[in-house]
Amino acid sequence: MDPILSIFKKWGLLWQFLLRNVKQRHRGSVLGAFWLIANPLLLLGLYVFAFGIVFGGRFTDSPTESTLDYALGVFLGLSVLGLVSGTIGVSPGVIVNQPNFVKKVVFPLEILPTAMVGALSYDLIIGLSLCLIGITFLGSGFSSSFLLIPVIIAPTFLIALGLSWFFSALGVFVRDVTHLGSFLGLALLYASGVFYSAEKAKTAAPQIWKFLQWNPLLQIIDSLRKVTIWGGQPDWDSIAYAWIFGIVVLVLGACFFNRLRPAFADVV
Repeated sequence: MDPILSIFKKWGLLWQFLLRNVKQRHRGSVLGAFWLIANPLLLLGLYVFAFGIVFGGRFTDSPTESTLDYALGVFLGLSVLGLVSGTIGVSPGVIVNQPNFVKKVVFPLEILPTAMVGALSYDLIIGLSLCLIGITFLGSGFSSSFLLIPVIIAPTFLIALGLSWFFSALGVFVRDVTHLGSFLGLALLYASGVFYSAEKAKTAAPQIWKFLQWNPLLQIIDSLRKVTIWGGQPDWDSIAYAWIFGIVVLVLGACFFNRLRPAFADVV
């Protein structure tokens, strides 16, 4: 539990590293921070063309659902998924690639993966904001259900933070875990309901749904689409499960990191 308490006690230091990570990602780039908007939009266009236009993908069977609705839904899913898949991909090298901080006994190492998650969260916030702007002006319009978004999306940050501590600690001792990042990110892409709804997955593949239903990201993304694009209510049982899952992952990740931290300096 020490890493969890530390990020509150060392908030100022965390903020400095978070800003540093955001700036480093675009240092030397001609367009700079513009890529924060350009990258998700380019991916959106690619996936919507392939799955929305060529394959005619839809989240519902309603004739009123348009390609624009599908595009915004995919964009929303990609924004949420990007936080977790990015965390898994980058975390294994966070501690290993900064040995100078490992050698400093008094430095709170849990700040390094936490700041990395904070930088990725910046992308999520921008993507979510763009999606809500699109829904407000091009889609169904602003809805009071938007106020439920923080409650629905919060478990994503808990999951990402817990995974960052777990994989950053594991990456110090098992360097091969770095190579799993791209595969796990791709697996999550197709298992988290980015291109389909939970209802469609349950109807079309009931056997696979027995496993997919335990993926909290699928429940979070599906509920976000319900409250933003269609102005409905989320599945509160699924959101409660996502919160429990997120808290468990956060605590286990913190305990795992704290248990292995004393040996970091010997390996790095």
